Amino acid sequence: MINSVEIFPKTGWSRWRILLVSRVVRLRQSENQIFLILAAVIGALTGLAVVAFILVTERFGMRLYPVGAAPWRRLLFPVAGSLIIGYLLYRYFPDARGSGVPQTKAALFARGGRITLRTVLGKFFCTSVTLASGIPLGREGPSVQVGAGIGSVLGRVLGLRPEQVKRLIPVGAAAAIAAAFNTPLAAILFSLEEIMGDLHAPVMGAVVLASATAWMVLRVSLGNHPLFKVPQYELISPAEFAIYAVLGVAGGVVSATFTQLLLRMRARFLRFPRNTAWFHPVAGGLLVGVIGWFVPQVLGVGYGYVGEALNGNMAFRLMLLLVVLKLLTVTASYASGNAGGIFGPALFIGAMLGGAVGTVAHHFFPAFTATPGAYALVGMGALFAGIVRAPMTSVVMIFEMTQDYAVIVPLMIANMISLYIASRLQQEPIYEALAVQDGIHLPSGAHQRHGQRSVAKIMQSPSQLLSGEITVQEALAQAPSNKFRTWLVTDPRGVVGVISLAWVEQRLAEGTQKKLGDLMDALSFPHVHSDQGLDVALERMGANQIEILPVVSRADVHKLEGIVTLRDVLDSYGVSQPNLT
Repeated sequence: MINSVEIFPKTGWSRWRILLVSRVVRLRQSENQIFLILAAVIGALTGLAVVAFILVTERFGMRLYPVGAAPWRRLLFPVAGSLIIGYLLYRYFPDARGSGVPQTKAALFARGGRITLRTVLGKFFCTSVTLASGIPLGREGPSVQVGAGIGSVLGRVLGLRPEQVKRLIPVGAAAAIAAAFNTPLAAILFSLEEIMGDLHAPVMGAVVLASATAWMVLRVSLGNHPLFKVPQYELISPAEFAIYAVLGVAGGVVSATFTQLLLRMRARFLRFPRNTAWFHPVAGGLLVGVIGWFVPQVLGVGYGYVGEALNGNMAFRLMLLLVVLKLLTVTASYASGNAGGIFGPALFIGAMLGGAVGTVAHHFFPAFTATPGAYALVGMGALFAGIVRAPMTSVVMIFEMTQDYAVIVPLMIANMISLYIASRLQQEPIYEALAVQDGIHLPSGAHQRHGQRSVAKIMQSPSQLLSGEITVQEALAQAPSNKFRTWLVTDPRGVVGVISLAWVEQRLAEGTQKKLGDLMDALSFPHVHSDQGLDVALERMGANQIEILPVVSRADVHKLEGIVTLRDVLDSYGVSQPNLT
């Protein structure tokens, strides 16, 4: 038998090398163990945070809206709550605005896993007050940011490397969903499918552990109570599959309408001066208050009404009315800047849509269809899949809620059709689109290919810059000194556009004497990120007929990190271009 020491010459150096290798192996093993222990701690803390979220919002809401309360409360409290929270978000917690899922993904992919303790506390407090005041947003998205933030804060306090801190983001996110929905398996899938974008991510073990721990904390704290009390599902006839397909089509159309309406309304709010942002949430609160005065079912996330729809205890006209009213109030509340998520609203709208479709189907075909509650259940999954674009999570979540395998096939039919229709009508997923509106560009699955040539290897220091304050005529005067015939346009925010000599000449031919900055679309201009491949840079240069691309930060599209030129891209591929300039 060969001793490992005899493999190397018996010198002092070899003995030190063996000792060093053994120490490294032990360190790696202990690091993995510490990471798993930390995952369990994050799961427990996140579970407690979600439990506190549930108790605070419900008890505070009951005080503001006691049984038999006067109608004026339904008008006053949403307006007052949105005004107070709008100021707090603007003044103290700017990163706590919105859902929390786009911000969590931005922390993972663009900010080195950094979520501050102030953001965690601000998200918890502001969302609690927002939801308790009757704003119809959800707590699940904010819980994701709180859970991920707990992981980020703990990782940095313990001095972990940035890569290790980033691995804690999906761990905290999974724990939050497990506790918020009481669905630990769906939480694992959501964290890997939506947050990581990789079902085979190496953090799966830690994600599973954190999800299970948070779920146990929820059970111990609040008991074994499902989010919804769902009756036993029953498929009456195979002909129902056609009706579920129709529900999928309706779900896809409503999902795309929801996304487009929210994005367009939010884009309008973002055009207002930044110093007015503290007042924007009042617009959503006022709309909620006015509608809530007449239809109180629109207030809050409305899980109680979802339960009524699932058990077939809600009238057809009310369900149809709530689909429209909830669509308007949720999108206005989110777009105007209130703190809250879209998970809960997606489930609410889906339940009402499914219940309405099921009521019609059961009215005309009572012997061949299940009760409307079965369709409300499938409608929840269809809207979640169409809006959030997480079909696997949707299927597993509904299955965990019902514990009934028979619901899987109808759910898959409706989900896939809803996802397909929504994707065709609105190509960009909602979370990616929201991030782009904030100047954050999240990576797609395509950029994660291993072994590709990256922009970071060839980018240069920024050059060829023009101020957005100069006119088109002044820009043309600088053309002889620019060998690339392409400029980057900047303003106090950073880079805001890219122009070419042909573009300048065309504007002069049209008689335009405006400043360059007035002609730029600051949120949509050609650019690349340092982690993207050279094929992406080459494609965008060709599509825009330019020879320079700005390399910008994923966390801030205006932050210029460098430039990449067409000549350098072609040189890296071994293509000679002597007449390029």
